[in-house]
Amino acid sequence: MNPKYKLHTFSAGTYIEAQLQSIYDLNQANTPEVGSLESTNHLKKLIELSAYNLLVLSNDEIVGFIICMREGSVYESENYKFFIQKLKKFLYVDRVAIDEQHRRAGLGQAIYENIFIHASKNDLPITLEVNTQPVNQPSLNFHEKMGFDKVGAKDFKDHSVAYFIK
Repeated sequence: MNPKYKLHTFSAGTYIEAQLQSIYDLNQANTPEVGSLESTNHLKKLIELSAYNLLVLSNDEIVGFIICMREGSVYESENYKFFIQKLKKFLYVDRVAIDEQHRRAGLGQAIYENIFIHASKNDLPITLEVNTQPVNQPSLNFHEKMGFDKVGAKDFKDHSVAYFIK
């Protein structure tokens, strides 16, 4: 990863409101690849339920993030529940986004390498879903390259997803 970028962990209570707004704005700029959030308050609730999160910073500007959940959360996502039914323990990637101007700089790989280290310390498989309708081909290609295996799929009213594990 280019030295102009830094990874920084964050959790409920360790971010400031301006960071929350930046994360929210970045999330919304990356829809429909990541799910839309109703408000910064909705994002705050996700962070409160999360277990491991990273920010990607460039000169103190947030240019990427990942939010991950562990099993046992009260998170109501149907995609999260897919893995609850299949695994006793896991780390679920709920959402990951990189600012468009900072893509193709190795940031996604750096984020996931950090997540792999964190998960291996706790012997956790990493789980996630990727949109297949509308298709998010860059994400499908990326996760395949990173060693994820497809373990299921689901059709919803307005979209479809494929489930992956590593």
